[in-house]
Amino acid sequence: MSAAVKYTLGRIGLFVGVLAALWFVEMNPFLRLMLALVFSAALSFFLLRGWRDEMAGEMAGAAERRRAERERLRSALAGEDQPGGEEPGEGRAGDQRP
Repeated sequence: MSAAVKYTLGRIGLFVGVLAALWFVEMNPFLRLMLALVFSAALSFFLLRGWRDEMAGEMAGAAERRRAERERLRSALAGEDQPGGEEPGEGRAGDQRP
């Protein structure tokens, strides 16, 4: 399971748990939801730190792979990355440009 899914499910579970703990407290239902949201966010900052760091690492790795692929494609489109180590002016006879 990916770290993003684990972290998201952890956040939702924490929210539901805090909401269940506040369920029997007499207050406005909207206020109860807002308090559950704030308390679960504060608790997740401490309790889900490992999953959050794991998710951030996965996201950073994916961003680095996308950046490397983008640079590879840009260099290929610019003609800097020729197969077989040929120079841009060299190649088959039909590839000559005026």
